[in-house]
Amino acid sequence: MFALVLHSHLPWLPHHGRWPVGEEWLYQSWAGSYLRVVDVLRRLSAEGRTDLLTLGITPVLAAQLDDPHALDGMHHWLGNWSLRAAEAATSRDADRREAGRREYREAEHALAEFETRWRHGASPVLRRLVDDRAVELLGGPLMHPFQPLLDPRLRTFSLAEGLRDGARRLGRRADGIWAPECAFTAGMERDYAAAGVSHFLVDGPALRGDTTLGRPVGDTDVVAFGRDLPVSYRVWSPKSGYPGHAAYRDFHTYDHGTGLKIVRVTGRTVAGPDKAPYAPDLAAAALQDHVRDFVDVVRRRLHDEHARTGRPALVTAAFDTELFGHWWHEGPKWLEAVLRALPEAGVQVGTLTAARAAGFVGEPADLPNTSWGSGKDWRVWAGDPVQDLVRLNAEVTASALDAVDARGPAEAAGRDRTADQILREALLTVSSDWAFMVSKDSAAQYARDRAHEHAHAVREIAAARTSGHHAAAARLAAGWSVADGLFPDLDARRLPTSEAPTGGVTRRREGVR
Repeated sequence: MFALVLHSHLPWLPHHGRWPVGEEWLYQSWAGSYLRVVDVLRRLSAEGRTDLLTLGITPVLAAQLDDPHALDGMHHWLGNWSLRAAEAATSRDADRREAGRREYREAEHALAEFETRWRHGASPVLRRLVDDRAVELLGGPLMHPFQPLLDPRLRTFSLAEGLRDGARRLGRRADGIWAPECAFTAGMERDYAAAGVSHFLVDGPALRGDTTLGRPVGDTDVVAFGRDLPVSYRVWSPKSGYPGHAAYRDFHTYDHGTGLKIVRVTGRTVAGPDKAPYAPDLAAAALQDHVRDFVDVVRRRLHDEHARTGRPALVTAAFDTELFGHWWHEGPKWLEAVLRALPEAGVQVGTLTAARAAGFVGEPADLPNTSWGSGKDWRVWAGDPVQDLVRLNAEVTASALDAVDARGPAEAAGRDRTADQILREALLTVSSDWAFMVSKDSAAQYARDRAHEHAHAVREIAAARTSGHHAAAARLAAGWSVADGLFPDLDARRLPTSEAPTGGVTRRREGVR
């Protein structure tokens, strides 16, 4: 069996800048990847195909794809894309003119898809795919925190609220999760069992490369599936992955006259101004070669693992969804072609749930401290370049929990909106994205600014609350919720008490239910 897992995630971006980092990032990913990948899945589902892939949608991304502000902004962005392409199509330059015509067709198709299917958010679109058994959806914790470094109370709360939010949006609770950054430390398997999680993904080295079967973790029934690196890296490797082929559209080079991407990769050492014009026929030929190559790679891997173990083998390949379309323009077409070609080559395609049901589960395993980041350890999120963020996260978490515990008489009777906002801002502060962006020097200043902005929100709301100024704290919380009002069902009363055991059954805060 071949199981493809896609991880869809962006940090919370609405109301937090537009360009070059901010909402533009969301809209580019939405147009380039989410619309196009869903279009592929819907088309295959209409043919009666089921169990196509396992699709992780983090709660924070789902919230953005349902957010009225983001929906309105996306509609405007698509319209602007269409206008820019139409203007380019009138250029005197032949390459710009052809690129404009091509992008105009793409923009108009995307605009029609959005207006027809997405104007009420992503949840109805995704719910249909789940109901038709086209995909298995994975849930996850709120805000995408790096869980091993998170206070156990906040970790338990974030996971439970994330699963609850997913069930509200999609009408059913996810059985599996995408653990943010594939990060793990001992004891989390018991947290997962207590939360009702049946399976999650780790990177291949966490299972010492033996990924042909899922493995129950520790003394639980929670199964860890490992990402097969030889197969996954065939697609996305900085040195040899398909998207770097000379014929594919170059992601990094913009035409400054139109704002469009009109050149192909050409060569890894070719500077932007020297790159050749994009040629769709060359890209199409490369894509077919890469489909055939990938199918061959998967079949060889399955045969080799079967010969090694003496039993049917599982190959699990996992990628960021944003690779398909946003980063790699031809990715969605490659994805559709592969999902058609694998069954034709005799390879069963299935989801992680289908793999578990089919018996692709081996003996229990103990997992090390791990992630899918550099070194497969925690250095990206806890290394020297981000020690200031590690300290910030610890300080903010402690302040937030102390402030939430300091319930005043007005809050004790019912819903505590001030505490809700403190937890929102604390979870936004500890998002794994900020440390990742700093460690990888990718919009590092934006990441630091965002972490400190949310930390400031926690501090000023918490300071007012703990000093007894509950009305002022409520006003501050309401002000911050204008930009950071995601997850309206988040309820601080469900935060475990400080005495609640970790790694087991969670005791709920006493009070009004």
